[in-house]
Amino acid sequence: MYKKSVTLLFAFMLFISMAMPPAQEASAVPESAASLKVDQPLISMTEAREIEATMDLGYTVDLNKLEWTFGGKPLNEWKQWVAKAKSYSGAPYITFSEKPSYIEGTTKVKAKLKFSLLYGTEDVSPRSLRTLYPALIGNYELAAADTEKEQTASVPLKLNVYDEYLKWEEIKPAIDQISKEAINGRFVSYQNLGNSVEGRPMHFMVLAKDKASVDQYLNEIASQKLEDPMDLKEQIEKGKLKDYKVPIWINNIHPDESPGVDAIIELYRIFATKENRAFKTTGSSGEEKEVRLDIDEVLDNAIFLFNFTQNPDGRVHNTRQNANGFDLNRDNTYQTQIETQHLSKAMAKWSPISMLDFHGFYDEFVIEPCTPPHNPNYEYDLLMDGMLEQAEEMGKAGIANTKYDSYLIPLNDWPSGFDDATPSYTSTYSMFHGAMGHTVEIPDINSESYDALVNAGLGAAKYVSDNKEKLFSSQLDVYARGVQGIDDRAVDKWFVNPEGEAIGRDRRNNESFFPDYYVIPVDRKLQKNVMEAHNMAEYLIRNGIEVSQSVKKIKVGKQSYPEGSYVIDMKQAKRGFVNAVLYDGEDLSEWDEMYAEVINNFHDLRGFTRMEVRSEDAFSSKMKPVKKVKAPKTELKGNTEYFVIKNVNNEAVKAVNELLKNKKPVQQILEPEKGYETGDFLVLTKDLDAIRKKYYLETTPYTGTGSKKPLKQPKVFAAGSAASKYVLRQLGFESAASEAEADVIVDDAGLGNKTLIQNGKPYIGIGSSSLNFVEKENLLPGFDYSTTTGSRAYHEGLLWTDVAAGQLLTSGYSNKEKLYIASGSYMKAVPEDASVLARVSKQDDFFVSGWWPNHHSLKGQAIAISKDSITLFSTDLTNKAHPQYSYRLLANSIYAAGK
Repeated sequence: MYKKSVTLLFAFMLFISMAMPPAQEASAVPESAASLKVDQPLISMTEAREIEATMDLGYTVDLNKLEWTFGGKPLNEWKQWVAKAKSYSGAPYITFSEKPSYIEGTTKVKAKLKFSLLYGTEDVSPRSLRTLYPALIGNYELAAADTEKEQTASVPLKLNVYDEYLKWEEIKPAIDQISKEAINGRFVSYQNLGNSVEGRPMHFMVLAKDKASVDQYLNEIASQKLEDPMDLKEQIEKGKLKDYKVPIWINNIHPDESPGVDAIIELYRIFATKENRAFKTTGSSGEEKEVRLDIDEVLDNAIFLFNFTQNPDGRVHNTRQNANGFDLNRDNTYQTQIETQHLSKAMAKWSPISMLDFHGFYDEFVIEPCTPPHNPNYEYDLLMDGMLEQAEEMGKAGIANTKYDSYLIPLNDWPSGFDDATPSYTSTYSMFHGAMGHTVEIPDINSESYDALVNAGLGAAKYVSDNKEKLFSSQLDVYARGVQGIDDRAVDKWFVNPEGEAIGRDRRNNESFFPDYYVIPVDRKLQKNVMEAHNMAEYLIRNGIEVSQSVKKIKVGKQSYPEGSYVIDMKQAKRGFVNAVLYDGEDLSEWDEMYAEVINNFHDLRGFTRMEVRSEDAFSSKMKPVKKVKAPKTELKGNTEYFVIKNVNNEAVKAVNELLKNKKPVQQILEPEKGYETGDFLVLTKDLDAIRKKYYLETTPYTGTGSKKPLKQPKVFAAGSAASKYVLRQLGFESAASEAEADVIVDDAGLGNKTLIQNGKPYIGIGSSSLNFVEKENLLPGFDYSTTTGSRAYHEGLLWTDVAAGQLLTSGYSNKEKLYIASGSYMKAVPEDASVLARVSKQDDFFVSGWWPNHHSLKGQAIAISKDSITLFSTDLTNKAHPQYSYRLLANSIYAAGK
């Protein structure tokens, strides 16, 4: 920690929600000789201000009869917010600090109006206030009226949360104006990284010394540094490559942490339109000093990439989440949301050397790097050769130019609790692209925090510019380890246990932590989910990973891999990212706390077969590169009236729901026969043929005679998370407007309707909140559950489980499955006549990976049961829309519950 003084700043923490009355927009000023002038037109909700007003009606008037209004309301009707009352009913917001009086010998009236703190604080970051202020932002008329003569003088003022705040609709015009004012010769290029859920563009600006600098980087350096980083490093060391630039990416992902967005716009303004910029920082002895940043010199070394916000819809609605209700800062590896998919493509294209993600809010001014445990797939020793220094420079610049007197770097100042074990944050995701990735947390929503971010950005830019060669050399070393297949033991000191002792990477008796290859077969004999195999290949390519396909059958040891298998050669620059999403993960349960979910395990949570190969050069000459994935097609082999859609992937659920929506007959097979299983779907061939191009389905002609039941599309009410609602939409289930009209209630928040459920309404409960609800309301006598989370919101684990396969509710699953729990719960007592659908395995190695202290108590416990109209899952089937392999457990339960 670095401090200017001993006092730390604390943000107010209030958590009360309240709707606001809409802002009253300014009305046109009537044409007359009357005038009203002010010494400044800006009013801030987070800074008390006095405004000097001079009014002239052209004649004298009794000042006691003047009516002063703001936004059409008398001044005394403007009140400060009272949290207890949840209303604007407090002390006056607008008062006269100097009452109106005539300037001697004139008809001019002079007054001073004081605008206090609307919310009684200079910081409106508490979520209870964050939801309020947007409704009041706008232009208002300050007016003085002589009601007897119907003469009014007025002037427009802008009321804002802080002066620099821009609404969504103001951002693009501001960017365009800056671009017009850019210094002649500087290259500025607007791009739309892609559209948000609601169709808004992700504004993105590239700023460089000139176009040639960008062309050189994208057409030459960006590819060479990934393919042959050591040659590029040698060119630089020998002076053969002198005029190269390195990219600095500046980002915001939570737009309700609003100073982040506005600070990026200001940084774009500075670097596009200024020749130099002075800012203060702190010297080595603690003395304050001024630095003058020569912008042309910075642009000789850097290309700036401004992603003003990764979440445009969130800026419009002033929310952390996107329009689907997802926190995108937990989705940067899962990439279920369109915004993170757009970002991943751009990040892979640019591979920045430095990435700043502007956030809020902490009591302290916090700048990463993080505490342990660190994700073992980082080349952490190389990333820290610059990342800590850059954080210090950002912190010193941030506090030297603001009221803040300290900054905090978690890696230096905290033992744990602010880790980078998950790659899903934007900053940690960028580290897999070789960037010094920093989440920067400010304390407040106000101009001070805005200034802290602007100056932190200037400090970062100066650091990169001054140390370009050293930083680029470290990034090239990161890539070189991947390309050369080196598992350097120098990194091991960074991977520690809770006592701070170095434990290194867990190589499990292998020479290298990384396999030589990952293979994802697409042949149905080896691949349990062909569609997900193709989806994973597409995902990896989007993230800048080299993917190949075998051109013939290849045998490695005793295993044969059919032609067409996807092969990921781990001798590539970004192998750490590949391993982070495809390895089994770690058991981090010995740590007291973790910041967020650490399990990625795409093969298990998305449900496809991937194989590790440890045999150097096994596939070296039998590959063709894949640039675009060709999706598989549904085949209908045979000539029968009916076909079976096998219940083996989520595509089957989507197809069935579309047929049901279109009033096409669908039946579910109730007993297994040769070629099909209980829970598979039976449809008319003509109906299947009409939709088969939309979905990849595993099908077989039907010639059986076993029992079946007709399905109808159930109406589903989701009483819980945005993720569950999103998943149900993705699967094509029809949504019910209320629990009363629903055929089935799906609940992952413990919000079900007790009376309806007691009266037999089918209920599907997911996770600890719903289990608590069922137990508390005694909806299943004899049921009890337990959770290990205590005060924590979650414990998570990927577990080996024993599944009661062969039933409608478990259709498509095997006796042994890896299933996922995020809420630390299990069922310790089950009603005698309940059907246990899944239990945690009793094998000693049942815990695959995750963070779950005291998970030994899970062994053999029930985690999914069904009785009468209630089905319960400890498994968090829809958590952040990532455990997609579990979706069919939910779909099966809905079909079974529907009438």
